Amino acid sequence: MNNRKIKFSEIFLNGSVFLSTFLSVLALGLIFFYVISRGTDLISWELFTGNYHARNYIAEFADLEEKTYTMPDFSGDEEVYIVSRYGIALKQDFDLAGNGVIKVHYVHPQSPFNQMYSKEVGSDVVDLDAGMIFQRISYIDHPTSLSRNGAERFASELNDPQREVFEIFFSDLGGGIRGSIITTLYLIFMTLIIAVPFGVLTAIFFNEFSSNNWMTKLMRNFIETLTGVPSIIYGLLGITVFVPLTIRLTPAVNSNLIAGALTLSVIILPTIIRTTEESLRVVPDDHRAASLALGANKTQTTFKVVLPQALPGILTATFLGIGRIIGESAALIFVLGAAVKDRINIYEPSTSLAVHIWSMMTDEPANIALSSTIALLILAIVLIINVSVKLSVYLLSKKGL
Repeated sequence: MNNRKIKFSEIFLNGSVFLSTFLSVLALGLIFFYVISRGTDLISWELFTGNYHARNYIAEFADLEEKTYTMPDFSGDEEVYIVSRYGIALKQDFDLAGNGVIKVHYVHPQSPFNQMYSKEVGSDVVDLDAGMIFQRISYIDHPTSLSRNGAERFASELNDPQREVFEIFFSDLGGGIRGSIITTLYLIFMTLIIAVPFGVLTAIFFNEFSSNNWMTKLMRNFIETLTGVPSIIYGLLGITVFVPLTIRLTPAVNSNLIAGALTLSVIILPTIIRTTEESLRVVPDDHRAASLALGANKTQTTFKVVLPQALPGILTATFLGIGRIIGESAALIFVLGAAVKDRINIYEPSTSLAVHIWSMMTDEPANIALSSTIALLILAIVLIINVSVKLSVYLLSKKGL
């Protein structure tokens, strides 16, 4: 009877282990599958290097001459609509953000759209290039053609000989995430410059120089507590302390990247301290004793013997910090806001990749396609970081560190 109970217990425990593992891997796999399936369509070099905000143009024809234009054959593409009256071809397409737009597919060299006067102050001649986006076209005594009505209707109205064009409103493509990528890189660089030295030196103090008394234990408990504090609380710290501080000490007049980096530094500092301290603990005490026996003092032993051997752990802490920086959003929404910027300045607010996702998901309707693409980029960066950690530790171990 007891053997049956033991056997049943083993089967139940083993089954629970395998079932839990299967469900965990399945859940993570479904996340990857969803992000990859929804985000790969928008991946392009233009997305990563293009501006989010498109430049808008308002223009009118400089000289309109009625003539026949010889157009290429677009019969193989059902989404292309020819406007023979003006020598252009329009296509129903998507911008970099995944929104439906009317894109200029072709412009004849002699088209009047190649010679337009800008209605903006301080501008002169503008022209329409392939890849630009039509927003609307106004006519004299006729309703305006709007992009939301689709390329087919837009082209049909533009072909109507009774419609005389009064004003053309068009723009660049827009929808890129270049600004968010640059902001994320700025935050990584500035945060690591602040957090890594303080974190490593603090860990050295706790492990090598401090006494094991109640004060040290209390400070360690505080650091461990900070590891589990919700990041939104750090955002409150950033908006109430770091933003006013940077406004007072720097040219910044509002939320800024420096305040964001200081906030992120406080967030990743406990992780760097604890990980570095654990890596210092695994260094054998015999190495410290040998160094001291050879005449080195405590400081020399710590920085020339112990610290180099703990370097793999410090690198691991650094890469873990980078992953936290890339994925952080709640604190940065407080400190930097959620306005996507193309012009990046460390004294001004802008959005990281994670906050960019939040901004896209709060639109109406939510831009799931672009959010999935940015999420895919973040996953790729985190994967590269993990591979870099393992490779760095392997190379250092081969060198005997």
